[in-house]
Amino acid sequence: MKKTNFMRNLIYIIGGMLLVAAGVIWGLKILNIVDVDIFFAGWWTLFIIVPCFAALFSKGDKTGNLFGIFIGVTLLLAAQEVIEYNMVWKLLLPALIISVGLKWIFSGLSKKFRKDDKKFTVDKGGKHHVVVFSGSDVNYSGQVFEGAEFTAIFGGIDAHLENAVIEKDIVINAVGVFGGVDVYLPYGVNVKVSSASIFGGVDNRRHNRPTIENGPTVHINASGIFGGIEII
Repeated sequence: MKKTNFMRNLIYIIGGMLLVAAGVIWGLKILNIVDVDIFFAGWWTLFIIVPCFAALFSKGDKTGNLFGIFIGVTLLLAAQEVIEYNMVWKLLLPALIISVGLKWIFSGLSKKFRKDDKKFTVDKGGKHHVVVFSGSDVNYSGQVFEGAEFTAIFGGIDAHLENAVIEKDIVINAVGVFGGVDVYLPYGVNVKVSSASIFGGVDNRRHNRPTIENGPTVHINASGIFGGIEII
């Protein structure tokens, strides 16, 4: 873990230094103090390649980052006249299909070899909330919460559970398809997240909080397909 963080931080530092140097040289050239041309053909693709490459060393899904690197490198090759620009768009769909396929393969393998992986389902008392091309605020304040399913398709759901009564371990299924689900949880619970995203992401802001002894656990199955799930 320490090695991964070190590599990630080193890449961000080097990338930041390169950007600062490029900005300084550009400014000096505008002022006619220096005459240096740092802008090679396709230099702008670095703003796609470098962030995606740095993100490979962070936690979470890597498929979108690999796809971003492919796009950036392909555009750079086109700018350098190694390939034609029309080839970029022809390769876009096959690259997307390959990326999704790799995502499913690695996701399946990780679940197969994860010995402590458990399948949690929503209790019968749980409710289902679905929005399509719209938004919704769901508030369980003062109510006994036994789990729920939140699905946002081209829309968003804000699930307010800050003041809900959670008496036992419960399950939340959250799915964002070109949309997002924000889940606001109370302080007196533990949180465990299982995620599977395709060009989406899950932001768990509760992962650094200490474990609460004898406290109920909220199991969240989060899936983002060109969407995101945020746990607050």
